[in-house]
Amino acid sequence: MCSADREAGTSLQQLKRLAGSCIDAARDRLCALSRDIWSCPELAYEEKKSHDILVRFFQEEKGWSVEPHYKLDTAFRATWGPTGGGGEDGESCLNIGFLCEYDALPEIGHACGHNLIAEVGAAAAIGLKGVLESMGDPSVRVKVTAIGTPAEEDGGGKIDLMEAGAFEGLDVVFMAHPSQEDAAYLPDMADHDVTVKFYGKPSHAAAYPWQGVNALDAAVLAYNNLSVLRQQLKPDWRLHGIIKHGGVKPNIIPAYSEMVFYLRTPKRWDLPVLREKAERCFRSAACATGCQVELQYAAHEYHNVLPIKTLHRLYEENGKLLGIEFTTDEEVLTTSSGSTDFGNVSQVVPGIHPYFYIGSEALNHTEEYTAAAGSEKAQFYTLRTAKALLMTALDLIFSPELLKQAAACPGKPGY
Repeated sequence: MCSADREAGTSLQQLKRLAGSCIDAARDRLCALSRDIWSCPELAYEEKKSHDILVRFFQEEKGWSVEPHYKLDTAFRATWGPTGGGGEDGESCLNIGFLCEYDALPEIGHACGHNLIAEVGAAAAIGLKGVLESMGDPSVRVKVTAIGTPAEEDGGGKIDLMEAGAFEGLDVVFMAHPSQEDAAYLPDMADHDVTVKFYGKPSHAAAYPWQGVNALDAAVLAYNNLSVLRQQLKPDWRLHGIIKHGGVKPNIIPAYSEMVFYLRTPKRWDLPVLREKAERCFRSAACATGCQVELQYAAHEYHNVLPIKTLHRLYEENGKLLGIEFTTDEEVLTTSSGSTDFGNVSQVVPGIHPYFYIGSEALNHTEEYTAAAGSEKAQFYTLRTAKALLMTALDLIFSPELLKQAAACPGKPGY
């Protein structure tokens, strides 16, 4: 992607320093962006204000072509650079993508720090544009693409966008997720959600309970079946859920109950096995109580994130230059945790999804983490992470062989 006589070592390090300066120059605007999103938490597919905040941010930055409501009502795309896939001379164009999440959680707001994910993506994107503009080198043909990806917490907005073709043409994608530690990779799990509905028959619970068919009993039996099933599951599989509806009044036999369960496995190919085991628990509970059962699976499975060691190594090298201290705790590095729709994207486009410390020991999905994600203290760590992603992108631009290594990730078809 660069002229053959470029002194890659010296010039690349200079560009990396410039990358940090480009992000620092936009610090106030980026902090305001994050704070504005944090202040208006919105649930999956309802992120209208956050969408508008991000669209306005890129529209106010010179040179970006911005597409609001891109393939989804609350998604967007902002692009800078060559409009096609190559020039008249046939030289290819490298398309680098940065992803922004911005949905929140019910009741507790941005307790997973998605406002910071949006900030990281925006910061890295405008930083890369600034570096490339400063070079004025026509031999470096790079397109920068920022995509707003709603509904990570529920539904899978990235999967919707992927199915609509939003990631076609991208050569590599970057995003980063807030956590309690810095890690280039943590093993996110494959996941499929299921809603279970039991239908029974109401009756007076004191006068003639024998006339009823108790849907709550079915839910309780199913819950206990699943609890017993855990003894027979692999140690790194996860099965957890709630009874969402259990009746309306104690003296009425419940005619309806509803459960929601998440089924998770470290690798996506194990999900069908866990689904089959769970379904037996649900159906046997219906059989035992005489209820009817309906299973409604989420429209999308979340796949596990594909690990790409080339990208992890580059990100760690760049992060260490910025003072990031990556965790060496083997339990943290090897234990599966949550799930993300970025996993599906990683199966089709090389990408990296590192985790970053935000200056707080609070745990994700708690009120304490909500406060931490909106704090001034989190800004230093967030922008430092954006710089590390941007520096990694520069490595790929000026060392095309590294991108080839990332794209040829061993074992990709099987993950």
